[in-house]
Amino acid sequence: MIGVCIKYFHENYGGMLQAYATASMLEARGLEYELIQYEKKRTIPGMIRSLPRLLNRVLLNDKYEAFLKKQGMKAHPEFAEMDAVRMQSFKVFKESHFTRLSPVFKGYDALCEGAKRYSAVVTGSDQLWSPAGLPTNYYNLMFVPEEIRKISYASSFGVSYIPWYQKKRTAQYLNRIEFVSMRENKGAQLVKELTGREVPTILDPVFMFDKAGWEKLIPAETIVEEPYILAYFLGANPVHREAVKQAAKELGCKIVTLPHMDQYVAADEDFGDYRLYDVGPDKFLNLLRGAQYVCTDSFHGSCFAIIHGIPFVTFSRYDENSGHSKNSRIDTLCGNLGLQDRRFRTVQELGSQLAANVDWDAVAEKFAKLKVETDQYLNDAFDGIA
Repeated sequence: MIGVCIKYFHENYGGMLQAYATASMLEARGLEYELIQYEKKRTIPGMIRSLPRLLNRVLLNDKYEAFLKKQGMKAHPEFAEMDAVRMQSFKVFKESHFTRLSPVFKGYDALCEGAKRYSAVVTGSDQLWSPAGLPTNYYNLMFVPEEIRKISYASSFGVSYIPWYQKKRTAQYLNRIEFVSMRENKGAQLVKELTGREVPTILDPVFMFDKAGWEKLIPAETIVEEPYILAYFLGANPVHREAVKQAAKELGCKIVTLPHMDQYVAADEDFGDYRLYDVGPDKFLNLLRGAQYVCTDSFHGSCFAIIHGIPFVTFSRYDENSGHSKNSRIDTLCGNLGLQDRRFRTVQELGSQLAANVDWDAVAEKFAKLKVETDQYLNDAFDGIA
């Protein structure tokens, strides 16, 4: 039995679909698994150990975004109502697609004891190794006994550097994990700097299934009949939205949006011909499948556009010089697949960028090499595990 330590419950389209891909990959390999359920207990020593998290820029930014969303709900009750509809759609998907669950381990001691039921524990992807989460000792598998195999599957730090005061502890957990793979080139570089280990950069779990594979997991369905651009933005940049409006006019397309994803965004109020809320991960994937073009600042939005061969442009959600930037995953994705020209340049160029041909054959050639390396890594990591 394999224990799976991933964030399958987070209301984010890409995050939930990559968790589903991880579980589906294990099923496709005939491996028995269960998703680990952990419920933290608040203790004074634990709270003291977590105090350094308050210095972390990534955590502070995430908390700030959550605060903005809460404030937006107070100021705009209609947004709160529609967000509840969206959350219900996530709940339905989660309850129907994630059914192999462990007992609930209440408290860290119970978690450590519960880990003994597994022959291996796997974690990975979705920025689970963000410095903000280090004190929890959960996604870094510090709770797993030494004698049980520990596997990281396309893990991600989500940042370009590890704070100086976390380097020693980060190296400590990395050295405990027998099989380490990263999703970003920068992540592999950080592992090398901290431990001296050469580890592979492999594909995100969503790439374990091609277009036909995803249709078996989530059947195709037409949601919007007219030609449209799917504009899937997590950030609040109004310039990005104005660029899509201009491109839609040039290309003769409608715009489908998912408003106010991570916070209330004033620019979303008049953005899009179809503004949808009742959208779970399955409907999201079908909206993307049906699009003529995809405009997004989402890593997984870009991944699914690539999988389905849809012309796309990826916008940078974060300023490159920001201390909480998570752009490195986009850099790796586009760089490794030769898709740098699909990064957003200017408002005036977006229409021509979207309309420009993508050399999907060249992408497929680069992808095939990464897929072989990913499959080989997984074969080695799970070798001998029933």
